[in-house]
Order: sequence, then structure tokens, then C-alpha cells
Amino acid sequence: MKSHRINSWILLFVVFGGFLFFGLSENIKGPALPSMQSEFSLEESQLGVLLSLNSLGYLLACSFTSVLADKIGIKFTGILAFASMALSGVFMFLSKGYLSLTASYFLLYIGNGMLEIGLGIMAARIFTKNTGTMMNLAHFFYGLSSIGAPILGAAMMGWHLTDHQLGWRGMYLILLSLSLLPIIPSLIGRFPEEHQSEGEAASFSGLLRDPIAWLIVAVLSFGVISELAVGSWLVYYLEHAYDWSLKQSSGMLSLFFLFFTLSRLFAGPITDKIGYALSIMLFSAFSGICSFAAIFIGETGAILFAIAGIGIAPIYPTVMALLAKRHAKGVGTAITFTVTLMGIASVIGNLLIGFIIDMVNEFFGKNQGNELVGLQAGYGFIAGMAILCSLCCFFLYKMLRRARQDTVI
Repeated sequence: MKSHRINSWILLFVVFGGFLFFGLSENIKGPALPSMQSEFSLEESQLGVLLSLNSLGYLLACSFTSVLADKIGIKFTGILAFASMALSGVFMFLSKGYLSLTASYFLLYIGNGMLEIGLGIMAARIFTKNTGTMMNLAHFFYGLSSIGAPILGAAMMGWHLTDHQLGWRGMYLILLSLSLLPIIPSLIGRFPEEHQSEGEAASFSGLLRDPIAWLIVAVLSFGVISELAVGSWLVYYLEHAYDWSLKQSSGMLSLFFLFFTLSRLFAGPITDKIGYALSIMLFSAFSGICSFAAIFIGETGAILFAIAGIGIAPIYPTVMALLAKRHAKGVGTAITFTVTLMGIASVIGNLLIGFIIDMVNEFFGKNQGNELVGLQAGYGFIAGMAILCSLCCFFLYKMLRRARQDTVI
């Protein structure tokens, strides 16, 4: 009994620690992107291509991680993910141009994709009770590291070692090297096998024919595009739209993640109480409304960009809870199917934001003082994704009710 309790704590450390380092690696790019753009003379559309190619690495990892976990076990899949993230920091430090930078980011996102699928499978096997609460709590640690990531990243870029500034290269090298730490408890812990309990079994062929599965993909895709785009574009928006400093802009992004993190800490019991689909519908609508209001109000309403984090935060973990309940047998397959297709949408979403900004600026004339219009259009797309997430969830709620799947609505 005592050894079982110790093992449970070790597994919690791996899952919670994994999300902690996942959030760190994902969200230090906000303050780093302007420096990368300046060093390599990149256009906004090139930044969009960079982020989209990164998402392709994530997508590739999502497509094979479940199979890899079946072959070598979920333990060693997680260890491989952590090691890939640390190695990408070394390559990023050594990058000499746009292509090598893109390749380094590509490897980072392969590691991130493997880690996300792996952690999702681990969490689904471990959290069999109060699933919504525990999934949101696990993802709370993602938000916790994301709060400090932009400020920490911006501060470390200004550090000096001997006569040289650390810059974005050194910052990535140091922070991504920390991904090696969760490998130690991963080697010690005993990970559970898949549950053979009640629930609908999942297969790729069955999911392809299931309209509810596709609607869940749409809900998660729109929600995640909106969530991840904030980490990539909010600092850039505030710097270029309102002439804010890097420190001010990074502070607002950290405030977004503060609301984001607190929401995941407290929203879990709400999702278990009122239902997963209804929770997602209400939370995503709130996020979209806040973001649109921030755009229309202008600089005085910038705080609403941060408050939008309250609504967008519970979407991903609550969808994972929904999948864990709906597919207790074959949850790895269900997560892989959903997250892989979500990754395709993320590629398109990141690509579109950069091109929307460029195209709108080109249409209105960037040299005629209308650059703000392009930025507003790009961020309006981010807000619109949250609204679409809510709309799709309304139809998902109706379909789940009609299918009498009351345990997941």
C-alpha cells in the first residue's frame, strides 16, 4: 500500500512536472520572436510560416506517439519527448539562419507533440475519478509555468555572461535543458496499463465515421488555435499596435497566463458539475467576446486581452476529460485522432494570422498609417476562433444529448 502511494506521487510529479516544462517551452517564444525577426530580417508572413512549420513537427509527433507508446511503453515515450526538447535547445543556440532556426523549432515541436500525447494518455489512465477537475489541475501546471515564461524569457535575454549578452539563443539553451529533470522520476515510476472499464472503445476507422468525433475535433481545433495564437502574437500586437515596450507587452502576456492558470485551478469542479460540453461552450464564448471587446476599445481595453485567458483555459483539458470518459477503452487512439487533426488546424491557423496581417496592411496601405488595421484583423481572427469553438460546442451538446451520452455532456 505504501509503495503504491509513493508510486502515485511519482506519477503525479511526472504528469504535473511534464505540463510545467511543456508550458515553459511553449511560451518563451513570445518575447523571443521580435529578436529573431530583427536578427534574421523576417517578414510577418515568414513568422507565420515558421510557426506553421513548427506545428507540422507537432502534428508529425502526434501521428506516431500513440503507436510508439504501444511499442516501447508510455514511460520511455515520455523520456524520449523530454530528451528531444532539451536537444532542440542546443540546436537553437547553434542556429545560423532562418532555415536552421526553423529546423530547431521543428525538433522542439516534435518533442512537444510527443509529450502532449504522452501526458494525455498518462493522465487519462491515472485520473479515473473527478476527471474534469484532475485534467484541469494537470493543465494548471502548464499555465503556471506560462505565467512566468514571457517575463523570465525577456529577463534572461538581457543577462550578460562575460562580455556577451545571453540573448534568445542562450535563453532557449538554458530553459530547454531543464526538460531533462522529469526523466529521473520517469525512470523510477511504474505507469498503469490501459483501463478495461466501461466506455466506448475507440478505433481510427470508427472515429472516421463518427460525426461526434469530428465535431469534437472542430471544438478543440478552434479553441486551441485561439489559445496558442495568444502566446505567439499578443506581445507582437501590443508592441506594434500601441508602441509598448517588450517589458510591458511581456507583462500583459504573463497577466493573460495568470488568469489562464487560475481558471484551470478553479474551473475543473465546474466542468464536472455542469458538464463538459456546456462548460466549453460558455467558457469559449466568454473568451471570444473579451478579445473582440479589447480590439474595438483600443489601448485602454488591453486588459481584456488578459481576461480572455479565463475563458480559453479550460477548453483543452475539458475536451481531454470528455475523451477519457467517452473512450475509456482506446483513449490513446481517441486522443491521437483528435489532437492530430487539431494539429492540422493549428498549422493552417498560424499560417493564416501572419498572412491576414500582411494582406490587410497591403490592401489599406502599410505606409499610410494603417498598419493597426492589419494587426486588428489578425487578432480578430484569434477572437473569432473562440466564438466558432463555442458555436461548434452548441451542436456537440445537442448531438451528445440526442445520442444519450449523458456522462460526457
